[in-house]
Amino acid sequence: MPFALTLSDPTWLLVLLAIPLLLGLQLLAVRRRSRYAVRFPALATLAAIAPRGASWRRWLPIALILAAFAPLGVAMAKPEREVAVPIEKASVILVTDTSNSMIAEDVDPTRLDAAKKAANTFIDELPDGLELGGVAYSTGPYDVIAPTSDHGEVKSMIDSLQPDGATATGDALQAALDSLSKQKGSDGKRAPAAIILLSDGQTTAGRDPIGVAEEAKKLRVPIYTVALGTNSGTIPGPGGSSVPVPPDPVTLKRIADITGGQAFSVDDAAALEGVYAKLGSRIGSRKETREMTSGFAAIGAVLLAAGLIAAVRFGPRFP
Repeated sequence: MPFALTLSDPTWLLVLLAIPLLLGLQLLAVRRRSRYAVRFPALATLAAIAPRGASWRRWLPIALILAAFAPLGVAMAKPEREVAVPIEKASVILVTDTSNSMIAEDVDPTRLDAAKKAANTFIDELPDGLELGGVAYSTGPYDVIAPTSDHGEVKSMIDSLQPDGATATGDALQAALDSLSKQKGSDGKRAPAAIILLSDGQTTAGRDPIGVAEEAKKLRVPIYTVALGTNSGTIPGPGGSSVPVPPDPVTLKRIADITGGQAFSVDDAAALEGVYAKLGSRIGSRKETREMTSGFAAIGAVLLAAGLIAAVRFGPRFP
């Protein structure tokens, strides 16, 4: 997330106008001292016996003090930034299609292998506090893991996936919703949750996934969908023929739109991993505004103290 600040009370930035004003006064004072030395030549004798430091030492105190005005002015303007904060007891379920069409090699090395690699990378990046579950499905959901803090359990399921059977996306989403309904937050209410659905084709068995999406909408469970594959994808058919297995991004986008999630279409392994990385940064966290005043105030205080110390250390001295 890019570092971006907003200011609650930017009028305090007018304090920064004091910097050129004080700098001008300092320059004016130096010029007046020069004229005074000309009018009173005896001062040249005094200057000859008084030690003189390097010119940068005379300017260091005022430079540090003026520099302190910048962070102090920003601090008074009450800077804020948005940060991603993990949601306590948030849950996410990975729903992965393992139908026979996942053996297609239009995504290297196969659709399923690419999906497994991306899912494992996604799991590795999740915060420890996020509860993770999984649903693997083909003709129906055959492996369901309720959300758990043991992410390794879901990784083991992902690693064991094998392609076979038809595509029952609606039944798989229902299994995920049923699992999420049992999750409770610290206040006893249903914990915040989301579903990530990866599929490569049209539903060919079980419930209509659109109906399940409507139910997810009522439960306020967003479904993020990933349509994997290309229109040129094929699998071996009878008698050595090739059977086309194009993805179904239209239905998956409709599922995401109904539930308030987001739809993605990917046709290579790198893009799939990028989508999972993006989802990992969004799911299980919320945006929270945090004030950054203390940090800027501390910087300003340090610069101000350094300027005062420099003024004492390098100020004019007489033997």
